[in-house]
Amino acid sequence: MSDSGQLTGGRLNAALADAVVQIHNQYFGRGPSKGHAFFRDRIVVVVMQETLTKAERSLAEAGRRDHVLEMRREFQRTMEDDLIEAVEGLTGCKVLAFMSDNHISPDMAAELFVLDGPVPGEPRGGKRRD
Repeated sequence: MSDSGQLTGGRLNAALADAVVQIHNQYFGRGPSKGHAFFRDRIVVVVMQETLTKAERSLAEAGRRDHVLEMRREFQRTMEDDLIEAVEGLTGCKVLAFMSDNHISPDMAAELFVLDGPVPGEPRGGKRRD
């Protein structure tokens, strides 16, 4: 934790992953089996594994992969406000952009958030190209 009480470092990564996995669980009735988060400067990424429901896996196996991915995109649009609220609450930064995508095989998903500035209390990483 930083002096302001804000989570930092590995604790922030764990909290971000937990929050995103929990939101997925609320919307899909089950969460991913694994979630990992990391941030650098203004970028937060959460990568999850084994995200698909049994019904989605069955559809994908029956050749309906595109249908599964489109359904996932619709859910991501529905979850967007909750995901952004969670990331803003944990980082203390405003989310300027949110991007999300899924992969069927292997079963993985990624959520990417672009913040309005670096996470408070964290050293800035890397050189910026504007």
